[in-house]
Amino acid sequence: MGVPKFYRWISERYPCLSEVVKEHQIPEFDNLYLDMNGIIHQCSHPNDEDVHFRISEEKIFADIFHYLEVLFRIIKPRKVFFMAVDGVAPRAKMNQQRGRRFRSAKEAEDKIKKALEKGEVLPTEARFDSNCITPGTDFMARLQEQLKYFVHNKLSTDKLWQNVNVYLSGHETPGEGEHKIMEFIRSENSKPSHDPNTRHCLYGLDADLIMLGLTSHEPNFSLLREEVRFGGKKNQKRISAPEETTFHLLHLSLMREYIDYEFSGLRNQIGSDYDLERIIDDWILMGFLVGNDFIPHLPNLHISHDALPLLYKTYISALPTMGGYLNENGHLNLRNFEKYIEKLAEFDREHFSEIFVDLKWFESKVGNKYLNEAAGLAAEREAASKETNKNEDSTSSERVIGEGKGGVGDDEEEEEDMFETEFRQYKRTYYMTKMGVDVVSDDFLAKQAKCYVEGIQWILHYYYHGVQSWSWYYPYHYAPFLSDIRNISELKLTFDLEKPFMPFQQLLAVLPAASKELLPESYRHLMTSENSPIIEYYPVDFKTDLNGKQQEWEAVVLIPFIDERCLLAAMEPYNLKMTKEEKARNRHTECAVYSYDSEVDFMYISPLPQLFPDIVHCHVKKADIPMDAWHVQLDHVSRRLDRSSLYFCGFPTLQHIKHKFFKKKSGVVVFQQSSRGENMMLEILPSQDAEAGCDDVAAQVLGKPVFVNWPHLEEARIIAVSDGDVKFYLEEPPGVQKVYDRPSTPPPTKVTRLSDKEQKDWVKDVQGLTEHFLKRKGIMVNETSVVLYGQLLTGRKYVPKANGVVELEKQWAKQVLPFAYQTVVKQGHEAADKTA
Repeated sequence: MGVPKFYRWISERYPCLSEVVKEHQIPEFDNLYLDMNGIIHQCSHPNDEDVHFRISEEKIFADIFHYLEVLFRIIKPRKVFFMAVDGVAPRAKMNQQRGRRFRSAKEAEDKIKKALEKGEVLPTEARFDSNCITPGTDFMARLQEQLKYFVHNKLSTDKLWQNVNVYLSGHETPGEGEHKIMEFIRSENSKPSHDPNTRHCLYGLDADLIMLGLTSHEPNFSLLREEVRFGGKKNQKRISAPEETTFHLLHLSLMREYIDYEFSGLRNQIGSDYDLERIIDDWILMGFLVGNDFIPHLPNLHISHDALPLLYKTYISALPTMGGYLNENGHLNLRNFEKYIEKLAEFDREHFSEIFVDLKWFESKVGNKYLNEAAGLAAEREAASKETNKNEDSTSSERVIGEGKGGVGDDEEEEEDMFETEFRQYKRTYYMTKMGVDVVSDDFLAKQAKCYVEGIQWILHYYYHGVQSWSWYYPYHYAPFLSDIRNISELKLTFDLEKPFMPFQQLLAVLPAASKELLPESYRHLMTSENSPIIEYYPVDFKTDLNGKQQEWEAVVLIPFIDERCLLAAMEPYNLKMTKEEKARNRHTECAVYSYDSEVDFMYISPLPQLFPDIVHCHVKKADIPMDAWHVQLDHVSRRLDRSSLYFCGFPTLQHIKHKFFKKKSGVVVFQQSSRGENMMLEILPSQDAEAGCDDVAAQVLGKPVFVNWPHLEEARIIAVSDGDVKFYLEEPPGVQKVYDRPSTPPPTKVTRLSDKEQKDWVKDVQGLTEHFLKRKGIMVNETSVVLYGQLLTGRKYVPKANGVVELEKQWAKQVLPFAYQTVVKQGHEAADKTA
């Protein structure tokens, strides 16, 4: 899915989704999972715009180790630390990988060429080829050895790690990193002993992690990622040091509540049949329709052109008439999906009607021989294709678009007849120019529809059950029109599992000739020799097509799809020429789990002794996990959760304060600039104690800890309360930060009237709080009558007490901040109701 398009859209529509990570103010987590490839890329080529940048392999490994240590220290997992590196991908993903690698090699070549033309002198050392971050390369094999060393070293020497099971699924274990993680989570969830209160944190940069996390239906699941900034200079250097990086947590607990609000209109229409878990499943499916890594986006359906609100609006309209949901735990309900697509297909006509109006105006200016700009067809090609179709139609029994059984209807208005004719021609020219076909027949369209629906089902299986076919892939660069996805309810969709590629097979399948040095020498000529039977798959020059998108990185890379049989046949004569070391790299191996064992003691030899010393006393035991150990059978997947067994785990929720919600274009600023689309706004409603006076509020909270900054609650000690006229405050000696939470020790309180300047400052505080909640969080706090002043929790430390007792005490910031009383959650506060 387009990153950062989807991430930005969803963060702006639901402004409270993410919070900045503060080490002492985030939930505790049991399991931390790392989608490692983002870290590897960040530490090896942080700024692709700088053609002078060079980095040693030793520096890359050291930086990766440091990044891992920082992430572990931030989250502090209590049970599981899972590091997943991309292994060999399913064939469906390889087409996208191939396009991305061809493009990155071409862009690097162009940047170097421009630099040399400007007279710049480039370093003599070879640049880091990011395409080496592909399973089976020398670099990945060396990285795997370094990661093993790192795990053994941390478990042997760092007490924070010694109660945690560390999983390392490297490049030799087939599967994409994030999907190997989800396979583990599904396996754990299927066990009778699974704790539904398990707290998950998944690190990664891909927006589809939101969808993957939601497929688990786990209530306590957060995503960790670096801060994303928009609108900056293109060549601005990315910060690579993790300690200088702002990290964000995106909480799926809030995402679930926002989805509930998004589709709340359905509650009145389907009553007791409303099931949030099923709505979430369908929301995941709808996200696939705007494009992802496996199938192209539907024509004219773009995130930046409000495609997602259209999908949601159509769903709300269609669901009550469907008699069920679209996505049944990863199985596509074809009957319901056909009804949804039929309703959604009205978009095709609406979109073309705008073009049609322009075409009529254009035709009125230039006559009948107008150019159908929307179809993107040159006049010469159009004339030639019509002649071809005319000749073929005389012998073909297949009905062709635009050649219906007797036309649209003889009695219809001429303009409507013209619209339908032009609409069919518009779609016809799309297929002819984009897919290179001469005859757009019923059979062709039926094949397109089946292929697209098959793709949706493959993806659903992949996200909910794991790989159901390693060999399946979508064989086109473009998707059919919505209005052509018809007659699908009776389709039989089956997949053959088959086997993943071996690493060197994938390298030849996804790498361009510019990266041939990453291959074993015996295969390299297959990419470059004129006599190679597969030379056609490695074009030096190729075209890209924006296809309605705006950014070059979103463009379709128009290179041929690899024919698996031809590839394997071309490789076969050279397989025996591999060296012993190359054969060792060209294999699949198991994931391993490592744990601390004080009874184990041996010397671990460093694979890079000049940088990392040997581990003299290594206390680590290892267990290999069979590759099919986490494959949960489809019939045994259970995600229905008894939510009465849940308890509050410190994860954010919107339910602590009573509010109503609505969508409005409010220009909430999530990413450095006002959002353009609708925001899901929250309006705080008066509570039972909203009318409490300043003295009553002071009696309740002064000297006590409360939670502030809803919905991302942070603990704060309240030291003053004011209504703009008077102020109640703690009278404490300098340096004292005591919590007065026992009735037997009331806080030392004083009251004073505010001066004119203090009253003006109070008004400024209220204005600032109101503006911040509205413009950053999309929350209307309404009238503020009482302001609390408090110190945020900064951590805890052990403090010696009388009789030799040592207690762990909370530490509070010196800075005092204002908080609107109605936005504060008191200790032990029950969740409130929300209203639409």
